[in-house]
Amino acid sequence: MRFILAGHDRLVAEWVCARVKDLTLSGAGHTAIGLMDQDGAILAGVVYDVFRGYDIQMHVAGVADKRWLTKTFLQEAFRYPFEQLMVTRVTGLVAASNIAAQRFDEHLGFKLEGRVRKGMPDGDDLLIYGMLRSECRWLTTH
Repeated sequence: MRFILAGHDRLVAEWVCARVKDLTLSGAGHTAIGLMDQDGAILAGVVYDVFRGYDIQMHVAGVADKRWLTKTFLQEAFRYPFEQLMVTRVTGLVAASNIAAQRFDEHLGFKLEGRVRKGMPDGDDLLIYGMLRSECRWLTTH
C-alpha cells in the first residue's frame, strides 16, 4: 500500500535534492509532496519552487524500480500546480546530458522549449521543458 505524503515539505525536498543533480533550494519558498510505502520509506517526491503566479518549477525524483510511477501519483503531482495554484504552465529544468530525465519529462507530456548553453554548474547545457495546463493529460478537467 502507498500513501501520498503531504505537509512534510522539508523531508520530501531533502529526499528529492539528494537525488536530483545540482538541485538546491533556498530555505523557504518551496512545497513538496511525496509517495510513501507502508514501511514509511519514500518512493518518490515532487518539489515545486520558483512560483511566479502563472508558472512554477517542478522537480521529480523516484526510486529506480519505478514502482512509484502510477497514474494516481501523477494526477496528484499535477493537480497541485494546475488546480490548486491555478498556474498556466509548469516548467522543468534538465541537464542536457541527463537523457533519462529528458525521456521522463517527455513521457509525462512536457515539451522541449529551449536550451541555455553552459547553463549548469558543470558547464553542461540546461534544457527547459514546459507543460501548459491544456496539455496535461493527468488532469480530469482542462
